[in-house]
Amino acid sequence: MMGDAAWHCRTGGLPVSITDDQDQVLLHQAEAGIRAYLSAQRDRGRIAGSYYDDAVSKTIPNLRKWLLAEELDRISPHLRDGLRDAIGRKQWEALTNAYSRDVSFGTGGIREKMGARREEILRLKQEGIHAGIIKGPNTINDVLLLLTSAGVARFGVRHDPPLTKIVVGFDSRIRGADFARLIASLFLAYDYTVYLFDEACMYPSVTYAVPTLRADIGVFISASHNDFRYNGYKLSCQNGSQFDPAERDDLYQNYIRTTTFQNIKTLPLGQAGEDKLWFLGGARSRDRRDIQRGEHAGMPLADPLPDAGDFYAGREHRIIDLHTMHVDHVKGFLLRTDMIAEAKRPLSIGFSAFNGSGRKAVPRLLSEVGFKKVRRIMKLDALDGMFPAFCSDPGKEQQPDPGDWRAADIAVEAIKQEYPGEWDKLDMIVGTDPDADRCGVIVRVPQHQQVAYPHRGTGELRDYSLISADEAWTLILWYRLQFEIERYGGVRDVEKKFIVLSHTTTDLLAHLARKFGLGVLKTWVGFAQLAAGTRAIWDLHTGHDTPGLTEGGKLPRYDEGRRTVSDAICNRTIHSWEGMDDRRRCINVAALEQSNGFTLLGGPPPDSRSLGESGHVRDKDGTFAVVLVAELAQYAKEQGTNLLDLLDEKIYLDPDIGLYVTYYEPDPIDGEYEGLVGYTKKRTILEKAEELFRRVRSARGATGGLSASAVVLGDLPVASAVVYPTGKYDAINYPGFPDEGYRFYFDADRRSHLTIRPSGTSNALRFHVQLFGGHPSREDLIPKKAELRATALRIVEDIRGMIGAIS
Repeated sequence: MMGDAAWHCRTGGLPVSITDDQDQVLLHQAEAGIRAYLSAQRDRGRIAGSYYDDAVSKTIPNLRKWLLAEELDRISPHLRDGLRDAIGRKQWEALTNAYSRDVSFGTGGIREKMGARREEILRLKQEGIHAGIIKGPNTINDVLLLLTSAGVARFGVRHDPPLTKIVVGFDSRIRGADFARLIASLFLAYDYTVYLFDEACMYPSVTYAVPTLRADIGVFISASHNDFRYNGYKLSCQNGSQFDPAERDDLYQNYIRTTTFQNIKTLPLGQAGEDKLWFLGGARSRDRRDIQRGEHAGMPLADPLPDAGDFYAGREHRIIDLHTMHVDHVKGFLLRTDMIAEAKRPLSIGFSAFNGSGRKAVPRLLSEVGFKKVRRIMKLDALDGMFPAFCSDPGKEQQPDPGDWRAADIAVEAIKQEYPGEWDKLDMIVGTDPDADRCGVIVRVPQHQQVAYPHRGTGELRDYSLISADEAWTLILWYRLQFEIERYGGVRDVEKKFIVLSHTTTDLLAHLARKFGLGVLKTWVGFAQLAAGTRAIWDLHTGHDTPGLTEGGKLPRYDEGRRTVSDAICNRTIHSWEGMDDRRRCINVAALEQSNGFTLLGGPPPDSRSLGESGHVRDKDGTFAVVLVAELAQYAKEQGTNLLDLLDEKIYLDPDIGLYVTYYEPDPIDGEYEGLVGYTKKRTILEKAEELFRRVRSARGATGGLSASAVVLGDLPVASAVVYPTGKYDAINYPGFPDEGYRFYFDADRRSHLTIRPSGTSNALRFHVQLFGGHPSREDLIPKKAELRATALRIVEDIRGMIGAIS
């Protein structure tokens, strides 16, 4: 047997000459070690039999394919040495996780870990994208991104008509700029015209750039709000939204899955044709020190510093000021710019980029629209994909999610340290995640409200709170509709307008919209679904049906995603609707999700590759949400109130709406259940949820009442239950996978409920609670809010215990 010294090498040195016979020996070692590891995990009950069989059948063939592929040496020079090193170190679990399956291709692309351990990410940061860490088909790495890109490129070349222009962007993830330039070089080799961002940018910048520049495809390197180990590859079609399901399936099944190492080819940026490579950025190209600061934060300094001409491949004059175009577009949606500029009580705002790409755009937007008191939290401002303010300890990796109360605590403590004496003057803190498509809002809590907004972690009463997206989006919608009433005497073209929201987003929005006469369309979770549902409404308005969604010029009635109670599978996009049976409905005034996403899609676009008429991007935009919520907060302050009191007065005390309290909690709290063990854990939890669902269904008597065996959660008996399988993720999970969740209702009117929703592509679950509190009096409102929040916490605690989802 070969000793370690004969083949062991690190990326920093010269590769060791290894023969095929020696690699075969290594493969035999790996097969024996991986089989033993999998058998031990199966025998301990940590890996289910089906996952064991699948892993045994795929891991070694996949590892063999990559380890014996000599062509990988030209693509990723140290990859095979990294595998040899891992086999020598007997890293069977890591190798199994990297090779037992392909990265799941979801609605928007792929997302996975670049490395399982902090040490691997640090090596990637120090050594570059070709670092010899464990890489495989189930990790995000240089080879996988090139394979995916080659599949996209082949799809575009064979498309009718051919797709020839692509926008490539990246956020603050480790080595994002290098990955983006590598991907750009592949599309150049396939003769695409490439628009490449010259620095870390926001995902909304890409979804805006694609239709604005009349490009065909958008690629964005990001893992959104996941922890530092993750990265991803987001795809946009020619209008900036995610690809339609049919086209996405064609792209993946017939192109990405069939792409081989031989399809990978690249062309250095400096060799691109004069009109083939353009840069997107600001009004001018960046100088070399700005490039160094932006692209190499926390990385070893280059010596000498990169020349700007080399960075731009001699094309520093071929730069499009996309940032100004996006900023100006966003500013056009504000309603009261004079109020902001002439405010008698100017708003004081803190901003946290959470080490992400919103660091320049958000302060710029707030300043240009007239907010003069903006405090950037510099500790959280630098581009740094390690997200140093968040825990990175093994097993405790925390994600930089602006909708997480722990991120709110980090932002509050940082701003108190950086701006001593300013805290009492601050009205709110807004934050965006690393790709700036999500917005979180931290508000000051008046003393009389504090009992209703206890700290999520400790239960203490504090003078600040992270308000939910459900609350923020409801107020934004109210404010924009109320503006029309005050300005025009009523909502203009009300018969044409509608909102679209996911089924886990608060019913406050639906009741508010119906009160004002708007239609309501509910879809499944994800902006791909919101955009697809809206597009079907647009098509219906112009006399075209969308197969599977509309027929005969009408939107069929859907209840809980089904046209009849006997339907086994739900509709792939639509959950339900109200007031959408009027074909005049065609103007979307808000697209909203509980997961801190917001946009405004507008009316039918002039063509299939444009934004909606008077609409914003077709995916969520955190910067857009920041500006709208800041305008709302300024309005509240000018009225002598604040967002929480405004919410009580205009929403909860409205007899046409009432009190709804929502609560959300993921499992695990951060990231996902790890590896193959995680797949088994998720399935075991879902099987217990299925048992609970069946208990509820069987507990109903002939009259529809509940027997003594009824399920009780948070002291509330469950009245009914429903399951939402759409079939979208059956292939990568199992037949009948409940991708949109199980819902347990606590009342006959279906206003109060718990939803257990699994991720389709990762090993994680989400718990969503909505409780209707009726119409309490002004005196009882705040105590009732506190009571319902406490009940929601107990519901989640109880369900976790029942189905074994104990973090």
